[in-house]
Amino acid sequence: MIMGNLGRDPELRYTPAGQAVTNFSLATNEVWTDGAGQRQERTLWWRISIFGKQAEICNEYLQKGRLVFVEGRLSADPETGGPRLWNGQDGTVRASFEVTAFIVRFIGGQGHAGGGPAAASAMQGESPAEEKEASC
Repeated sequence: MIMGNLGRDPELRYTPAGQAVTNFSLATNEVWTDGAGQRQERTLWWRISIFGKQAEICNEYLQKGRLVFVEGRLSADPETGGPRLWNGQDGTVRASFEVTAFIVRFIGGQGHAGGGPAAASAMQGESPAEEKEASC
């Protein structure tokens, strides 16, 4: 389970079998004070993949900056057993964690980059009659 902000707009594609797949990056931030009293901050990047009808809904309602809660399975890089590593434009080594999502909940109301309780409910396969009972 992770909660963070989208780093870019989602990208929708379809598998050869016709199944929808949406990918988006999610940033989580950690802030602390070190032993010298200096404020430190670290951002972790997560690459999220979600399939099926949920993928189509995520693509329709999510956009860069949107706060979401993701529940899913972490996947390790087959070569390293850890996060996926790459070199950034500045030459530094970067890493992202890969997650296959089961549930994506949109946080906030319709004023927060689109979507709302109806979209969050749809992410869990609830019918419109059940929307009123859904929590964001």
